[in-house]
Amino acid sequence: MRVTFLGTSGAVPTTERNTSAIMVNREGDRLLFDCGEGTQRQMMRYRTGFAAEHIFVTHLHGDHVLGLPGLLQTWDFNDRDEAVALHVPRGTRGRIEDLVGVTGNGVSFPVRINEVGPGDVALDREEYVVEAFETAHRTNAVGYALVEDDRKGRFDREKAEEELGISPGPEYSKLHDGQAVELDDGRVIQPEQVVGPSRPGRTVVYTGDTMPTDTVVEAAEGADLLVHDATFASDRAERAAKTAHSTAAQAAEIANRANVARLALTHVSTRYAGDVSTLEAEAQDVFDGDAFVADDGQQVEVEFPDS
Repeated sequence: MRVTFLGTSGAVPTTERNTSAIMVNREGDRLLFDCGEGTQRQMMRYRTGFAAEHIFVTHLHGDHVLGLPGLLQTWDFNDRDEAVALHVPRGTRGRIEDLVGVTGNGVSFPVRINEVGPGDVALDREEYVVEAFETAHRTNAVGYALVEDDRKGRFDREKAEEELGISPGPEYSKLHDGQAVELDDGRVIQPEQVVGPSRPGRTVVYTGDTMPTDTVVEAAEGADLLVHDATFASDRAERAAKTAHSTAAQAAEIANRANVARLALTHVSTRYAGDVSTLEAEAQDVFDGDAFVADDGQQVEVEFPDS
């Protein structure tokens, strides 16, 4: 699973940072989270591909959605015919419809709008789900957690072949799929004899804009990667609270409480445009794991927990 940061700035873009957007490539499924102005250019610049079928919007502030009309129009110019689903906070359908139709011209492919609230499964795939969770911002807002299913346990081929005398063949697949098999000599082999315990999948959590809140801790419990609002340093904590954002240290505290493996700080205020070392240092002083300020174009490979 690869996470590409397309936009890591706060409300205003800079020469180095675009407004909010990240692309997650999960085994070929491209999932776009937020779509700030200029996101389509960032997709081209950082070669993420244009094939996203699902866009997950955290809230309707401009720096998170103003890229939607341009991206949809570009897809239309490119003769797209596949449907795209826009997952948006509950109660915002009308405003999203206005935004999509802002040019007065429709597009040639279906645009499906799916309103979600905390606890809703926005996308349910065979091997993973994307769930919405509650955040704390100044408007209708949600975060999203991509949670993979547990994987099969490891198959002990050596034990199967040398200790139990099972010849390589279809019996291996049946056992790995949880089915008992009967051998030619009458013995019945149970799956647990050769298959280890199930192994966890990967979890990526994206908060969008939020104050520190317990609901993020719950959603991010044990996550492999938490992408959290870190708009300000601690000396601007009062400003962060007033605008319903987080400081880098607060994001790190949330990451510690949630026992996440890695913390990516994003939505960086323009006051740190030239030097994010203060934000990074504050988070690293608090967080027990790997904390970093994400840069535009940065790619993060999310490995399985047992890899």
